[in-house]
Amino acid sequence: MYEGASEVHAAMQADIRAAGLEKSERTLTGPQGPSVTLGESASPVANFCANNYLGLSAHPRVVEAARAALDTYGYGLSSVRFICGTQVIHRQLEQRLAAFVGMDDAVLYSSCFDANGGLFETVLDERDAVISDALNHASIIDGIRLCKADRLRYPHADMDALEDALQKTQDRRLRLIATDGVFSMDGDLAPLDRICDLADRYRAMVMVDDSHATGFVGKTGRGTIEHHGVGGRVDIITSTLGKALGGAAGGFTAARGPIAALLRQRSRPYLFSNSLSPVIVGASLAVLDVLESNPELAARVMDNALRFRAGMTQAGFRIRPGIHPIVPVMMSGPRAEGGGDGRLAQDVAAAMLAEGVFVTGFSYPVVPIGQARIRVQLSAAHSASQIDEAVLAFARMGRRFQLV
Repeated sequence: MYEGASEVHAAMQADIRAAGLEKSERTLTGPQGPSVTLGESASPVANFCANNYLGLSAHPRVVEAARAALDTYGYGLSSVRFICGTQVIHRQLEQRLAAFVGMDDAVLYSSCFDANGGLFETVLDERDAVISDALNHASIIDGIRLCKADRLRYPHADMDALEDALQKTQDRRLRLIATDGVFSMDGDLAPLDRICDLADRYRAMVMVDDSHATGFVGKTGRGTIEHHGVGGRVDIITSTLGKALGGAAGGFTAARGPIAALLRQRSRPYLFSNSLSPVIVGASLAVLDVLESNPELAARVMDNALRFRAGMTQAGFRIRPGIHPIVPVMMSGPRAEGGGDGRLAQDVAAAMLAEGVFVTGFSYPVVPIGQARIRVQLSAAHSASQIDEAVLAFARMGRRFQLV
């Protein structure tokens, strides 16, 4: 082993720490929920940094389904599916997910990162082109890098630039427009109606990563496709089981039948990764049952988001506009100038924790330099009093750190 490598990597880590960009991990001593107990805290703190949008991560019915799947199907399958790893519940979940988002079929992956990583090189080659929003998730960016298609990027949500890219690639066999449904750092929704209009006009395909929308965005929680009324006009949907749909792990690609069939034959993360644990599959089926029988959960999380947004705006904070439960609280003021916004975000998050509110600061490289923020995330499980208390704590921090 070359010992000098350790010195290089230690120096890189020191540079991250000196810039105020080090990311610390908090240790939870219990389940995920609207309140959590951290290893360093003596009492529970209000949790406003999880993707637990519907509050189902520790739902009794979901936990019981996980236990039942463990008893019936075991812990894991010790292989990939085409060798020896498909159980009946895997196909049941794929069919349920496909029906839920309005597609022909779905393919399970160990994460949505893998679903995106295994998509583009499977369905596109050097005869094709992929056109991607500049703010797409890292997994889309990495997946596109693996494929041989021409790669074009348009400025975030810029439909004129998207149309220009479509015009420039009309000689390609296939064009695929790739976009997040909800952009995870800003909480804004892609203009899917306009994207689909352009796709129809230029005979292009549309792919949407709906990880931050599946289960709660749209009238019945079917995601941004339902919200924008573009059902039947999107070719591929990728999403996750690790956010609103239980919060454990796992992802999926839902698509038209021929695309799903091709993924089973050629998608590398599907072919070379172990099957999703039966425990997660069984629990995810129960999540869909809970969601479909309790439509008020989706409405509740959106109402909670509106309540928090209104309170923060009244308190004078600069937040990204929108309706989504992702609410970025941007760092501003004297301490944010000159590249100090990353350290400021970490300091505000630490001070909020001391006030009993668990939030996380986001800085480079998760967001661009100069755009550090506290990303607050609301859940259907949050009470009105928890939300109001969080706003009051933010207001105190706003005065203390000169954010407002």
